[in-house]
Amino acid sequence: MNTLRPILHSAVTIMTPLLFAAMGGLFTALGGMLNIALEGLLLIGAFGSICFAHLTGNLFWGVVLGTLLSVMLSAVMGGITLKLRANVFITGLAVNLFAAGITLVLSFRFFGTRGVVVFNDLPRLKILALPVIHRIPVLGDLLSGHTWYVYLSWLLLLICWFIIYRTPFGFRLRACEKRSEALISLGLKPDHYRFAAFLLSGLTCGIGGSYLTLNLRAFVPNISSGKGWIALVVIFLGSRRPRGLLAGALLFGLADAFSNFAQGALNVPADFILAIPYIFTLLVMIAISIYSKKTSGVLR
Repeated sequence: MNTLRPILHSAVTIMTPLLFAAMGGLFTALGGMLNIALEGLLLIGAFGSICFAHLTGNLFWGVVLGTLLSVMLSAVMGGITLKLRANVFITGLAVNLFAAGITLVLSFRFFGTRGVVVFNDLPRLKILALPVIHRIPVLGDLLSGHTWYVYLSWLLLLICWFIIYRTPFGFRLRACEKRSEALISLGLKPDHYRFAAFLLSGLTCGIGGSYLTLNLRAFVPNISSGKGWIALVVIFLGSRRPRGLLAGALLFGLADAFSNFAQGALNVPADFILAIPYIFTLLVMIAISIYSKKTSGVLR
């Protein structure tokens, strides 16, 4: 039990940026436009948030302005994809490469280094202990003792579910993928809903990226470190449903938390332990592919 508690607590922390990114990717996926730029949007949000927090001396404005950068970048991507009819995958790769390059260039320009930039002037994120719940074994480690980012991610997931299944926008967005002709017949433009999905993708990724840097109070080159790509796997692992995202993100969080624990507890080469989350990602992708083929075979 003593070993399980820190793993569970760490898993919730690790899953939070994955959940933010997966929510944004879910909107575009439901609109028929898989956004593979989640990695770059996370990275832009991470860099912008901590820079603006440093300049303004305020975490709130750092998050708002950093998230705005991510939304703007996703708007550019959406415009290029939907208006100029560029391939969404090529555009997404371009956004990822742009984010990786521009953050290093700006880091060197503003702080004189392409390495780690530490911001000791920023306050630490406050840890919130939920009354009564924090005393409950196991459940307390999962639900209590986290920053407000964790609880915001859960709240946004509920809002995400409500938007998708209980609003006209969500209904029409889901129709964009396979029933776009029906929307057109009603005088609606599917691309307008897809563009809105890109903006929502930038919004959640920006918030998720800000968590990466503000929680650490530092910017590390490539701090997103594949989380945007893993978020794409989470979307399909969760069957493109909000509740599935929560389960999928927690599963990857547990895998990552276990690898961190294993570095000091198991007599195994460190390189192999660090690769555990990525090996797990690969195995999940293979499993999803096999399951999809079997399902399509049954349907036929």
